[in-house]
Amino acid sequence: MSDLAGYQRENLSIDQQLALHTASSRLGEEFAGVYGPKTIERFLHSSYDQFAAGSTVPNFLPLLAERFARQRLTALARVEGHGDDGRPVVLFLCVHNAGRSQMALGFFEHLAGDSAIAWSGGSEPGVEVNPAAVAAMAERGIDISAEYPKPWTDEVVRAADVVVTMGCGDACPIFPGKRYENWILDDPDGQDVTHVRPVRDEIERRVRQLLGELAVPAAHLGRQ
Repeated sequence: MSDLAGYQRENLSIDQQLALHTASSRLGEEFAGVYGPKTIERFLHSSYDQFAAGSTVPNFLPLLAERFARQRLTALARVEGHGDDGRPVVLFLCVHNAGRSQMALGFFEHLAGDSAIAWSGGSEPGVEVNPAAVAAMAERGIDISAEYPKPWTDEVVRAADVVVTMGCGDACPIFPGKRYENWILDDPDGQDVTHVRPVRDEIERRVRQLLGELAVPAAHLGRQ
């Protein structure tokens, strides 16, 4: 935990403290019988610290922390054999988790529905999702505006069946027994929608191919 993150958490407003307390209660109910309050508090607070140092919207930190903690606890439960329902899990990784990996996540969730699980992360998470990527995905009827850049964590990588990397190079985590794919794609960072569209379309093609290889039921794959 950085000193700045710790300072920010120690100086929370009353509303933020209440929001974190409510988040902890919700997570406690969701993971009842799997993880106790201490584990949930640890994941929630460490998730908060992941975003605190670079955040420009402190009022949203408790919500981001809750969402990230939920993902991490879900991943940990799968790793420890508490929550593996047989669905394939894919993790999309890039540098800033603001463009390529977010578009891949958006297509995957849209096309697969509830028949598979996908997460995303970055080696150097940005502050917000690339607006051009949001606009390009909106053209395809997929809303990724509520997503947010986040780092990857060990439990998330370990829970994945397939890890798709996009430009994070040596920073990408390597765990034995995982299926790895490296998608070579132009970085949309700093580009306008016109330049992002070809990247978006190639990501969609690759996601559809991956879903086919994972034998996701065709009924969930939508139409071109």
